[in-house]
Amino acid sequence: MNIKTHNINDAEIAEVISDRILISTAENGLDLLGNLYYQGFDKIVIHEVNITPDFFDLKNGIAGEILQKFSNYRVRLATVGDLSKYPSKSLTDFIYESNKGRQINFVNSRAEALNVLSGK
Repeated sequence: MNIKTHNINDAEIAEVISDRILISTAENGLDLLGNLYYQGFDKIVIHEVNITPDFFDLKNGIAGEILQKFSNYRVRLATVGDLSKYPSKSLTDFIYESNKGRQINFVNSRAEALNVLSGK
């Protein structure tokens, strides 16, 4: 795992880069959050390919547990990827509602993630 730092509009944004799944459980998500928070990041970009597909099945609660921690610590998160491969109506509704706010966003590209997190 590598962390690429983006400095945009006085915001330091951590982009998590890896060729493997980093978040497969709620504990993994909390560990990643804690690690980056300890390094001073409060804005994080993670790619959908680094998250277990189970995360996108809202019935099991993994997403809720992880995203609640990000909200509690006031760490903004943008998840980048093509989420159309997860055809769940509840997930589509969840993404729509999340994207109305600023805390948790689901976007299609790194550029869009950086734009959302930098406040542009």
